[in-house]
Amino acid sequence: MYIVLDFVFLIIGFFLLVKGADKMVDGSASVAKKLGLSTMMIGLTVVAFGTSAPELIVNIFSSLEGSSDIGMGNIIGSNISNLLLILGVSAIVIDLEINSSIIKKQIPFSILAVIALFILTNGQLFDGVSNGLNRAGGLILLLFFSIFLYYTISIARDNRHDIKRREMEKVEEVKTSLSVFYIIGGIIGLFIGGKLIVDSATDIAMYFNLSEAFIGLTIIALGTSLPELAASLVAARKKHTDMAIGNIIGSNIFNILWVLALSAIIHPIDFNPMINFDISYLIFASVLLFPLIFIGKKYSISRREGIVLVAFYIFYISYISFRG
Repeated sequence: MYIVLDFVFLIIGFFLLVKGADKMVDGSASVAKKLGLSTMMIGLTVVAFGTSAPELIVNIFSSLEGSSDIGMGNIIGSNISNLLLILGVSAIVIDLEINSSIIKKQIPFSILAVIALFILTNGQLFDGVSNGLNRAGGLILLLFFSIFLYYTISIARDNRHDIKRREMEKVEEVKTSLSVFYIIGGIIGLFIGGKLIVDSATDIAMYFNLSEAFIGLTIIALGTSLPELAASLVAARKKHTDMAIGNIIGSNIFNILWVLALSAIIHPIDFNPMINFDISYLIFASVLLFPLIFIGKKYSISRREGIVLVAFYIFYISYISFRG
């Protein structure tokens, strides 16, 4: 009976988490527009941080409650599902035309972020100290993140007219009181949803004798990736293919350099060496984009390549299910 309630609480938690992030973004974007910020700047700041909010909240709770495997598994699993499942499904919906700057700069930066994470978490492998992401490692990742953010905003300013012309949708302005209500309600939803997810997922893992890493890499990873899935599918359907792939690659960078960094600074994260396979698979998935982009039509991922990406995701889920 209790396990049924845990699954119910898990579903409620995901609903509150996703809805809370959505409303917080709506309210914040409306306030930002009233303050005179451009749609481009809102997208780079408010919306980008908002879509990473579910992962951030789950990671903070998992770190504080000593469930480090859930937090680490959530980020690695979310990034793998972003690249293989969400990008693959988006490419199946419509061929994704990819801007050369994404290929030359953003994808390499996302690979660099994963490699940096691998080095920082494997202290025993490199210098004989215990594994984990400590506060110093979190600060290093945050430094990388600040460089990435500065670079991205600089690029956006240089191309602001083109970005404004191709923006996915206009920011809807609502009354200030309603915006504040959205922001406060969204934060409350994120807080309660994150707490429910971590507590119920831990109970489910214990009941079925599953590792917390497995729960984080699968169920929680997919749940916290829902905002990215929704944003990418909407962008693909509206033929804003740069938006679709940019959202995915940008989210992966945010997850490692912002979410994991902040989580480690709040509370150091223990690291299970078993997750090294998953980090390696994430590096593989990131590098895999390069040949797929240049096979067939250059600078694009077609429906055929999308099917390949989804197939690699099914293989990954099958493997970690067998591993437990």
